Amino acid sequence: MKFGVIVFPGSNCDQDVYHALGAVLGQPVDYLWHGDTDVTGYDCLVLPGGFSYGDYLRAGAIARFAPIMPAVIDFARSGGLVLGICNGFQILLEAGLLPGAMRRNDCLQFRCQWTCLRVENNATPFTNRFRKGQVVRIPIAHGEGNYYVDAATLAELEANRQIIFRYCTQDGEVTPAANPNGSVGNIAGIINRKGNILGMMPHPERCAESLLGGTDGRELFASIVDWWQRGERLGA
Repeated sequence: MKFGVIVFPGSNCDQDVYHALGAVLGQPVDYLWHGDTDVTGYDCLVLPGGFSYGDYLRAGAIARFAPIMPAVIDFARSGGLVLGICNGFQILLEAGLLPGAMRRNDCLQFRCQWTCLRVENNATPFTNRFRKGQVVRIPIAHGEGNYYVDAATLAELEANRQIIFRYCTQDGEVTPAANPNGSVGNIAGIINRKGNILGMMPHPERCAESLLGGTDGRELFASIVDWWQRGERLGA
């Protein structure tokens, strides 16, 4: 399975993702520059974390217009797997590939810490190695992770099982105290209606090896590979 990691000016987690996919999982992986215009030959594209274009205007707002993005959008709309992590999630929102918007953390602080996440839907290409309701530990590092949608869109996300991860306690309780940024519904990650685009604020590449303090992130990447190797494909 071939991965492409897109590098924008200001990306700072691209090498971590590349290492997790290549050295840890043993999958073919290439860097794709923001100025590229062709993503042919890739099975999954990853938009990594960082501060693309310095987060000027707002996080992801300029990266959304990078030369590579029309190809990413076409790839995603044709059913290709796309994973946006942190700043990558913000870019996917700005590009209209996922619903909602990101606001400043309600604490107005940059938060860099481990978080507990409850797996809300494990029937996806990205989460099939987890159990529904399982609590995983994946760190965050962001200042604008306060996910927002209006009440009607939130109801749609709930009804369509598009909420993939929620911030929770170690026991799996979804509480205000477990929410590090004020995100509506404690949402940490969502998927599109078709199920091929995942955006999440926590960083799975930062917990893909025991040396880093945890391996739950590895299971997310391994889920993608397992799904692909089983020959599963999403419906139209």
